[in-house]
Amino acid sequence: MTIWRVTVIPWIYFIIFNPHFAMPSHRRAWWIRQYVELMTPVTHSTTSHKENHLLRAKRRMEKLNRQRLRLLPRALALGILSGLMAVAFATVLETGEASRMEFLEFARQFGDYGGMALSILFSIIAISVAAWLVRFFAPAAAGSGIPHLKGVLLGYRSMVWHRILWVKFLSGVIGVTGGLTLGREGPTVQMGGALGQAFGSRSHSDALEQRILIAAGAGAGLSAIFNAPLAGVVFVLEELQGNFASPVFFATLIASMTADVLSRWLMGQNPVFHVTVTAIPDLASLPLFLALGILAGVLGVLFNRALLATQRLGDVQSRWKLASKWVAWGVIIGLMGWWAPEVCGGGHLIVERILGGHEYINPWTLALLFGLRFVLTMGSYGTGVAGGIFAPLLVLGALLGLGIGELGREWFPLVAPEPLTVAVAGMAAYFTAIVRAPLTGIVLIVEMTGNYSLILPLFTACFSAYVIAEWWPDVPIYEALLERDLEKDTR
Repeated sequence: MTIWRVTVIPWIYFIIFNPHFAMPSHRRAWWIRQYVELMTPVTHSTTSHKENHLLRAKRRMEKLNRQRLRLLPRALALGILSGLMAVAFATVLETGEASRMEFLEFARQFGDYGGMALSILFSIIAISVAAWLVRFFAPAAAGSGIPHLKGVLLGYRSMVWHRILWVKFLSGVIGVTGGLTLGREGPTVQMGGALGQAFGSRSHSDALEQRILIAAGAGAGLSAIFNAPLAGVVFVLEELQGNFASPVFFATLIASMTADVLSRWLMGQNPVFHVTVTAIPDLASLPLFLALGILAGVLGVLFNRALLATQRLGDVQSRWKLASKWVAWGVIIGLMGWWAPEVCGGGHLIVERILGGHEYINPWTLALLFGLRFVLTMGSYGTGVAGGIFAPLLVLGALLGLGIGELGREWFPLVAPEPLTVAVAGMAAYFTAIVRAPLTGIVLIVEMTGNYSLILPLFTACFSAYVIAEWWPDVPIYEALLERDLEKDTR
């Protein structure tokens, strides 16, 4: 048709409409009909092309609406189950940590050496049982579980959901009860994803919908354990999925909101951490938050590299070497639990103590606590017990931020903000430096503390930490752990 337009049609037009060209009237009428017939298909073709585009768009929207209608009841049910799972896990963990404290009080009646021996024996047994469960029943439940979940969503990994659920639950509870410095958030994310896999397989969903439900369950688990529904949604979209696909957003939002409502109904509506900020930080204090972000970025890279190095050193296959590793770390945790019981465990009590602001902690003590928790987190994660790094890195961020805040108040008393404000920003900045999910870090800390007036300091600290960590040749921790697991499969 293009050739006709370029060559023949202009001549026909010239012949028909040139008044100086002699032609009988009936002949001119015939040429006019030919001209109209030649031009009409072009118009029909264009119209048909537009109609096809509109028809395809309409079909896509109808398909998307049908998919949402199918996902809605599943996402609601998934949110309920994920919320119940997270509440049960948090309740049992709190009971386990309280039991450890009661056992240490009981052990003190046997004197220093007898009580210390009991503390060490308690930790050795708990860590060995927790690690044995993972090693011999569900190796995919080791550690945080978020790298494994990323692998499942990317199609690199499969998930045996029923094993993940019970092994993750029991191993996580036993390990933290034994004193390991591991968090509850990673396990709830993976267990939520396992519940999503269960829903997808039982409802005969296709592969795409199964992955959507896995992602939605993961977001619901994070939402319920932190009382942070928006953070659950943002974490799935920013970290697990890496895109903002509409069905994933819809299912994750429904599941996260449902899980959060159930969690608040059963455990209370208060924020996870109680922080009282009496004044919004002045703009003159933003350089202090910038410095905090830079330091958090450097220490975040150090955290990632140390954790990977610990994983490589602890990667043994011999049963005797495995048992020796568990016993050795049980001795370390038992001794530390005897001397400083609050330093061990998930760290929620430490953060509450820091953010409560009821006592002054000098920067040197904060630096010592930071170093101890840093080393304990490395070793605890290296045991292979089910447990995350979410809570431990938030504790480290709070310690770092409080230290910078105290120094700022001593050196720049006129412009420095409250140290508690800097501690809150430190949690978000350190999370961002390690995970490389700045939006999740900001939304998570805002929802956990209930302070929406700290957005600008949080942005300053988080994005400076993100820039420093990205400028360094370093891979985000969950991606690095996933790459390591995939490399092990190729050996």
